Amino acid sequence: MINQTGKFIVIEGLEGAGKSSAIALVNDLIEQHTGQAPVCTREPGGTPLAEKIRDLVKIADASDPLSDEAECLLIYAARTQLISNVIKPALAKGQWVLGDRHNLSSLAYQGGGRGLMPLVKAVSDACLAGFTPDLTLYLDIDPKLGLTRAKSRGQLDRIEQQAIDFFERARQTYLQLAQQDDSIIVIDASQSLELVHQAIRSQLLHRLPLLFANK
Repeated sequence: MINQTGKFIVIEGLEGAGKSSAIALVNDLIEQHTGQAPVCTREPGGTPLAEKIRDLVKIADASDPLSDEAECLLIYAARTQLISNVIKPALAKGQWVLGDRHNLSSLAYQGGGRGLMPLVKAVSDACLAGFTPDLTLYLDIDPKLGLTRAKSRGQLDRIEQQAIDFFERARQTYLQLAQQDDSIIVIDASQSLELVHQAIRSQLLHRLPLLFANK
């Protein structure tokens, strides 16, 4: 087992991309290579206050519809709480952190999907001050296939009920940003679960030694 400084790994993807099973796999791989289970987080959420904000973002209220701008600001409020109270303290202790979504989601969903990229970038710069994950695995899937999978799990939340073109814009933003950042790995999530996990395992086992070397 290797003990090193803490690292922050994030799993990203549209609805139905298979993030939950990917997170379980990556959790096991990190534990095998560090000797400790990572601190697992989700966004929006991850702290008591951030979870309350998550409810505001996820639950639709026809009497008081959430504006796109308010959605964006609420998500960053939750993210700031999570970074300040969970992620940075864990990293400072040398723990690894495994995140279910992070800032890339806002760039894709609120920036690309909602068309609020100037606002997203401004708030991101102000709130995060350059804080970024060490590695992101983006599970890429066609929105129609992803939403079909998501519907099979049960009732869709407010964001999952958006029109298909919203998710098409979000996906294109994900892919564009991944092309510009070599810390973002694209995984074809339309494959069978076995092949997706093989790809994740291969990519992560290749990258882990580099993360360990980059203290």
